[in-house]
Amino acid sequence: MNTMTENKGNYAPVNDLNMYYEVHGAGRPLVMLHGAFGTISSLGAILPSLAETHQVIGIEQQGHGHTADIDRPLNYEQMAEDTVALLRHLNIENADLFGYSMGTGIALPIAIQFPDLVRKLVLASPAYNREGFHHGVLEGIQSITPELFIGSPIEVEYLKSAPNPRDFPKLVEKVKQMDREFKEWPSEAIQSLKAPTLIIIGDSDGTRPEHAVEMFRLLGGGVFGDVAGLPDSQLAILPGTTHVSLIYRADWLVSMITEFLDAPMPEGK
Repeated sequence: MNTMTENKGNYAPVNDLNMYYEVHGAGRPLVMLHGAFGTISSLGAILPSLAETHQVIGIEQQGHGHTADIDRPLNYEQMAEDTVALLRHLNIENADLFGYSMGTGIALPIAIQFPDLVRKLVLASPAYNREGFHHGVLEGIQSITPELFIGSPIEVEYLKSAPNPRDFPKLVEKVKQMDREFKEWPSEAIQSLKAPTLIIIGDSDGTRPEHAVEMFRLLGGGVFGDVAGLPDSQLAILPGTTHVSLIYRADWLVSMITEFLDAPMPEGK
């Protein structure tokens, strides 16, 4: 178990970034990976409760929150490398990962490429290929403009925390480019995941329910558990829940995430 003490608000030199992170609580490390345009604060509906039983490490990615942008594109693989480098900087050898939206695109390559680093994996609103999104979701992102965020909580938080508040239009363009160049993972890569995985989506999310079920099946789900036994991975579809509102379903999320993370590891894992 990592013994790093709580310290809310630190920067670490990581791959040319001055990367911002926070540590909340104590216990087994749980790394929190926010969505596009998000910050650690945007996970605030669930973070304090999870920190009651875990050492929660919140990270702000390139160009997000307190982490200033640098002259390179945004992409999931690079953010995954940045996250792994930060965890190594913090001497964390093994952790649970929680990713929401963009954060799932960071968590997946970490779990695939660095399996020894990841104990358990929680993916909220994941998609491993373009077919995973409802028709028009990725295309709609390309119509986003900075003006759409005026007065929104996203803009307010960005202006409050960003080292260079005028960079917001640049962040919007980089997120759009990242989604245009979205890297698909083959189904074999999902099947190769060693970490027990909890998949969570809203029933009216950007991720298609069929895709979440497909991922669950690739991870050993879709069986008659009373006969075959429960699979290592789990699936939750939250009723009356959209992509944006999912992260605010704190009571549901904390209860199911805590139960999943605190359950004994399957034999042989």
